[in-house]
Amino acid sequence: MAGSVNKVILVGNLGKDPEIRNTQGGTKVVSFNVATSDTWNDRQSGERRERTEWHRVVIFNDRLADVAERFLRKGRKVYIEGSLQTRKWTDQSGQERYTTEVIIDRFRGELELLDRPRDGEGQNNPGGGYGSGNASPQGQGARSGGANQPGNGGWDAPSGGNDLDDEIPF
Repeated sequence: MAGSVNKVILVGNLGKDPEIRNTQGGTKVVSFNVATSDTWNDRQSGERRERTEWHRVVIFNDRLADVAERFLRKGRKVYIEGSLQTRKWTDQSGQERYTTEVIIDRFRGELELLDRPRDGEGQNNPGGGYGSGNASPQGQGARSGGANQPGNGGWDAPSGGNDLDDEIPF
């Protein structure tokens, strides 16, 4: 049994289009910010309040980076699964700074598109999930689940009851 767990799950919206760059070794790295929001009613004033948190996400997985480059745009709703990592860097004035990011690395993590693409975006993909490097064009994520679960890209299950008469394709 593991002594600790470093796992982050976010569902939110992109704040701007992703930034794509390549390492010296030719690996594609994609980074973007995801906004998550909490809303509540203030007990004293009765008015509606909202707090938005911004999360920096960095993808080091080549297949997910390709998906992010092709399909992610400002405002898209995404499901992110990764781990937290804090790194230290020095700014232009020589001051040491720290940044905490959600990392989707080569072998762990998940990226799933939860909304439908707008006109002209990702015509071949209805907005499904891409997890652990499994970037399938039909939107099948690395996990399975029922209607409105992250693994099926937020799509509703077909209505109409129990269709046991359907042909099974396998």
